[in-house]
Amino acid sequence: MSSGIKIRLFVYHLGQDDPKKCTALKLKKFGMVRVLYRLREIPHGTIILNPFSKTAFSPADRGVLERKGLTAIDCSWVYADDVFKLRMRGKSRCLPFLIAANPVNYGIPTKLSTVEALAAALYIAGLKVQASTLLSIFKWGPHFLELNRSFLEGYAQAKNSSEVIEFQRMFMLNLKKKGERRN
Repeated sequence: MSSGIKIRLFVYHLGQDDPKKCTALKLKKFGMVRVLYRLREIPHGTIILNPFSKTAFSPADRGVLERKGLTAIDCSWVYADDVFKLRMRGKSRCLPFLIAANPVNYGIPTKLSTVEALAAALYIAGLKVQASTLLSIFKWGPHFLELNRSFLEGYAQAKNSSEVIEFQRMFMLNLKKKGERRN
């Protein structure tokens, strides 16, 4: 399902985290993303990964990715509430439930690093090779895909945002039932 198309990736970087641990800066070093330092540099119409968006990212967003690109916002989770209130020129999408594999937030649901967020969106859109390539420059990167494989595969099968949310709901319900049976 993955094609030879390479999505243009952007990161609006606010410089709020330790530069040595910043996945966005490492991606820039490898020429995999274009780092933006001003809000107005975000391309018009791009998909902006926003954890507070009311619309879930889905395979239906692939056409916009191919035409306009994908933008992640690299900021500290401490300031995320304020940063994502800023008016940004793009289509805001949140990622569905995923578990962080990065060393700072390992095992914490939804607290993804910039590279994890970009890779997750690419994977869900059917661009698995580009997702794997991004993650491959981090020792822990490939583990993100292993840890979230069942989620990512389910989301990638959805047709739209509503189906992504329904898959997430059903998956979480099944996890809850399994947990209750163990107790």
